[in-house]
Amino acid sequence: MSDLPLPREIRCVLVPVGNLRLLLPNATVAEVITMPSPEPVEGSPSWLLGRIAWRGWRVPLVSFNTLAGAGEGDSEQAVRVAVLKALGGHADLPFIAMVTQGFPRLTTLNAELIIPTHDGAPLPPGVRAQVLVRDDIAVIPDLEGIEAELVELLELAS
Repeated sequence: MSDLPLPREIRCVLVPVGNLRLLLPNATVAEVITMPSPEPVEGSPSWLLGRIAWRGWRVPLVSFNTLAGAGEGDSEQAVRVAVLKALGGHADLPFIAMVTQGFPRLTTLNAELIIPTHDGAPLPPGVRAQVLVRDDIAVIPDLEGIEAELVELLELAS
């Protein structure tokens, strides 16, 4: 199986969160829903808005722009929630939800269209990389790191 060629192109989404755009593989996004009222999590940091009910799961709701220290963005845009598939394989945390503004924008990319823009300064919390995608500045979130923090915060460790 290791002889399979790598895909030349990947379908991605640019997800607006505050003043940022997250770049994610399209397969990571399970669904985009209207903003529900989250159930608070006692003692949680400001970026963990609580948990939402989604398809029988209690999914943690993250404000990525608060976590990364970014601005709030355009208040005229409709607030929505992107439910993302968690990557860590933790049985009690198969999904993570993030507050978005507007809808994710689908795009097809290859390696030549993603240009790193990192200047060597420390990256904000929750950010794995900063990139230029065509004419858009975007960040690649550290979903594994966010998930690990959520497992610890929500005491899901077995």
